[in-house]
Amino acid sequence: MIYYFTGQPGSGKTTLAELLYDDGYIHIDGDDIREIFNNKDYSEEGRKLNIRRAHDIAQFMDAKGFPVIISLVSPFRELRNELKTKTDVIEIYVHTTENRGREHYHVSTYEPPLEDFIDLDTTNEPVLETWSRLIKQF
Repeated sequence: MIYYFTGQPGSGKTTLAELLYDDGYIHIDGDDIREIFNNKDYSEEGRKLNIRRAHDIAQFMDAKGFPVIISLVSPFRELRNELKTKTDVIEIYVHTTENRGREHYHVSTYEPPLEDFIDLDTTNEPVLETWSRLIKQF
């Protein structure tokens, strides 16, 4: 199973994902992918390349029986849906209206999921409350 945290920077994706990571999951984070592959290209092409790399790693680890978490901005709905057709994915859309210091990384063309996802608005909720609400949905 792959748990896919997606949403704009600063929404809480990585923070929530790390709580699962502490429970023994493999965590694939967008910042780590950029570091590993030395791709700091935030253009559409650069983003798509990093997303596909994260998906490939996640599919490989999932096929080996490891529980996997992805936390990426991943603004392209088509790429997220493509992964869903290949393996079991729970998409978790994390969003906020608060400014949390990463606004310069926001993607103006982010495409929120339309179906088959868990919706987490983290605007007015402490992390552990959001975490508790998320866990109840599994």
